[in-house]
Amino acid sequence: MNPRVLKRFIIICLIATFIFFTASAIFKGYFESAPGDYFTRQGDILLGDKKYGEALESFGKALEEQPNHRGALMGRALVFMQQKEYSQADVELTFLIKFLRKSLDPEDKTGIGTLSAAYANRGIIKDRHGKYKAAFDDYVLALKTDEGVLDGPSIFDKVLYGTTKPSTVRDRAIYIHKQLQLPPEKRLLKVPEIDDKQRMYKP
Repeated sequence: MNPRVLKRFIIICLIATFIFFTASAIFKGYFESAPGDYFTRQGDILLGDKKYGEALESFGKALEEQPNHRGALMGRALVFMQQKEYSQADVELTFLIKFLRKSLDPEDKTGIGTLSAAYANRGIIKDRHGKYKAAFDDYVLALKTDEGVLDGPSIFDKVLYGTTKPSTVRDRAIYIHKQLQLPPEKRLLKVPEIDDKQRMYKP
């Protein structure tokens, strides 16, 4: 066989194989996942890339496919938090918390992790608005719900914050508790350069 023909045949086969597996992966990701999951994953990627407008659109499409999709609701809240639109983020998180508390299966570990993260994120919003006792209460609820999901930085944290040692819910809750035991004039509850390192949570 002519070597040139053989080489061309091999290249064509490799390209065809690549196209087949790529198309297959896209098909499975879009058509075989639960309603809303595909657009939620796309939204998460866009959120990690800090393309907040596009992420919000993607989460919106997920919610069109599956109203109350918990991943999309959480994603929207995180977009609003990143854009410092805290009142909108609080509305999203409060709705998500109420929805999960009504519908959550006790055996649904992912759902429990989402609920814990929602409490933690809502606590961060209250914290940034100087509502320290309310923030502490949400932090405690987050830790009681699922402390494991709040442990250590995830890949999401490393991408979004560029740090391997962000402040944790436990750290902040302990700090607030200690400060609230002091007389008001001796409390130090707001340190912007430290507070800015506090991470958001996504299960």
